[in-house]
Amino acid sequence: MSKQGTLSIHTENIFPIIKKFLYSDHEIFLRELVANAVDASQKLKMLASSSEFDGEMGDMTIKISIDKEHKTLSISDGGIGMNEEEVEKYINQIAFSSAEEFVQKYSDKSEGTNIIGHFGLGFYSAFMVANKVEFNTKSYRAADPAVHWECEGQTSFSMAASDKADRGTTITLYINEDSEEFLEASRIEGILKKYCSFMPVEISFDGKTINNTKPLWLKKPSDIKVEEYQEFYKELYPFAEDPLFWIHLNVDYPFNLTGILYFPKVSNTFEVQKNKIHLYSNQVFITDEVKEIVPEFLTLLHGVIDSPDIPLNVSRSYLQSDANVKKISTYIVKKAAEKLAELFKDDRKSFEDKWEDIGFFIKYGMLTDDKFYDKAKDFVLLNDIDDKFYTLEEYTAKVKPLQTDKNDRMVWLYTFHHEIQDSFVQSAIKRGYNVLKFPHPIDNHFMQQLETKLDKVSIKRVDSDTIDRLIDKDEKTESVLSADEQKEVSDLYIAAVNDTKYTIKTEALSPDEAPVMITQSEWMRRMMDMQRMNGMNVGDNFPGGYDVIVNTNHPLAKKLVGMRKDEKKKDFAKHLFNLARLTQNMLAGKDMTEFVQRSIEFLD
Repeated sequence: MSKQGTLSIHTENIFPIIKKFLYSDHEIFLRELVANAVDASQKLKMLASSSEFDGEMGDMTIKISIDKEHKTLSISDGGIGMNEEEVEKYINQIAFSSAEEFVQKYSDKSEGTNIIGHFGLGFYSAFMVANKVEFNTKSYRAADPAVHWECEGQTSFSMAASDKADRGTTITLYINEDSEEFLEASRIEGILKKYCSFMPVEISFDGKTINNTKPLWLKKPSDIKVEEYQEFYKELYPFAEDPLFWIHLNVDYPFNLTGILYFPKVSNTFEVQKNKIHLYSNQVFITDEVKEIVPEFLTLLHGVIDSPDIPLNVSRSYLQSDANVKKISTYIVKKAAEKLAELFKDDRKSFEDKWEDIGFFIKYGMLTDDKFYDKAKDFVLLNDIDDKFYTLEEYTAKVKPLQTDKNDRMVWLYTFHHEIQDSFVQSAIKRGYNVLKFPHPIDNHFMQQLETKLDKVSIKRVDSDTIDRLIDKDEKTESVLSADEQKEVSDLYIAAVNDTKYTIKTEALSPDEAPVMITQSEWMRRMMDMQRMNGMNVGDNFPGGYDVIVNTNHPLAKKLVGMRKDEKKKDFAKHLFNLARLTQNMLAGKDMTEFVQRSIEFLD
C-alpha cells in the first residue's frame, strides 16, 4: 500500500472549523491529542462491552514522551486504532469527526463511557507547534494492516503501510523552532496536570502517572466520607485552608452535570480570589473562567463542574447564549441556596459561628442575583454589637416597638466600628435601642437593598445625627440658653472651627449627651462612598460634609457663655470641638499634638 494525495477540505465544514477552533493558546494542542487518545481507548472499551471486540485489552495507558535530541514529542495509546479507510475518512478529510460518528452509531450502548471529541479538528492542532506530524496506527481488527501517515503542514500528505504490530496509535510531532518550550519536561507536565489530571484513561509521562481516572465527583455522595471531600479539596488547592462545607452536584435531566463546589473561607472584601472553579467536559479541563456559567457571586466558590453538554472548545458567546448553560446556572444557584438553608435549619449555632466567613458570600449573592435573594432572605443574619444574631423577620419583631419614628418608619441603627463610635453607641443604648454591626464595604450596598426590599425601613449609622433625630418621635427639648446665647455659641464655634467642611448647628439635647458631636448624614456619607467606589477622588474636605452639633443644654455650653475673655472662649470651643473629632477618630498629626498640649495647659 502506497499513496500520495491532497487533503480534502469541504466547504460545508470550513466555517464550523473557523468558528469553533481558533485556539488562542498553543498549549491546547496537547489537550486535544491526549483527548483523542482517550477517545480511542474509550471506544475500544465500548466495543468490548458490546462483544464486537473479544481480544485482550492489555495495557491501556496513554504514554507521552519527549526526545530532545530529535526535537519530537510523542503520544501513544492502545486504543481502537485506524485502518487505511478510516485514516482516509477521518484524517484526510478535515473536520469529519470520527468521535461524532461513533457516538451516533453506538448511542444506545455508550452509557458510562464518555467520548470527548465532537468536531474532528483536534488532531490538526498539532500543526500549531510542529512543522511535521506523523503517526503509526493499527486497527483493533487484527487483519487490517497498520498505516503510517505524515504531513509537513501543507495540504499534501503521504500514507503507506506500516510495520506497527501492536494495536493503537502513536502520534509524533516534530516541534518547530518557535515552540521548543514544548520539549521541556516541566512544561509538558504542567500542561498535562492542568488539562488531563482527571481524564478517564491512565496517562503516563516521565515514568509517572499524571491523572486520577476516578475523581471524587463521579462517585455517589452516599459513598463518600467527609475526609474524602476534604482530601480532594487539598488535591485541588494544596495551600488553601480547609473548606467550610460543600455541595455535591449530580443531575442527569434536563442536562448532565456532576461536580463538587466548596465554600471556602472568604475575606470580607471585594478583592476576593475568583477563577477557582474548574470547568470540565467528560473529565477534560476546559477553563477556570466560569462567570458565563455560574452567577458572579458563585465564582467565589471553589471546586469542579463537569458537564458533557458543554463542548471542549467553548467561546464566551456560546456560553452566554446556550440554553443548557443557563439551566446549569439556575440549578447551581438553587443548590447553593438549598445547602445554606439546610445548614441554617439543622444547626443554627454552627451557621452563626461560620457567619464571619459566609456572610460576605450570602450578601454578595443577594445583591447580584434576585432569585438567590428570594431564597436567602430567610437565612441571612444580622449581627448586633452584643454578637447576637437575628433573621430579618426576627430583627423586625425585636426593634419595631421601640425604634419606629413619628412617620411610622422603622429605623435600624448600625455602626461600622462600635469601639470607635462608642459614644454614639452608648447614646443609643441609653434609649434602649439596638445597634447592628455593618463593618464591611459590601454592607453599604446590602443596606440599600434591604431598604428597597423591606417595607418602611430606614437604616442609619449611629453617628449620622443626634440620637433623637435618628429616631424622631416628635419630642421637643427646650434649650436652657436664650436665643441670643445660642447665637453667641454658634458664632464662637464658627470662628473656632473655621473650616467649610463643617456646618455648625446648635441643638437642645439631654444634658447627659456630649457637649459637642460631629455627625455626617446617612445620605451624604452614602453619596460620598458611591463616588469613591466609582473612582472619584472624594476627600475629607468635601464642603458641608460634616455637622458639628453643639449641645446647648450641656453645662459646658453655659460655662462657655459665662466666660469673660473672647480669646479664652474661642480656645475653649476649639478644645471641645477637637474632643468631638477625637471621638470620631478624626484627630491626627499636628492637630493631635496641639490638642494634647492644650489639654496639659488646661490641667496646669
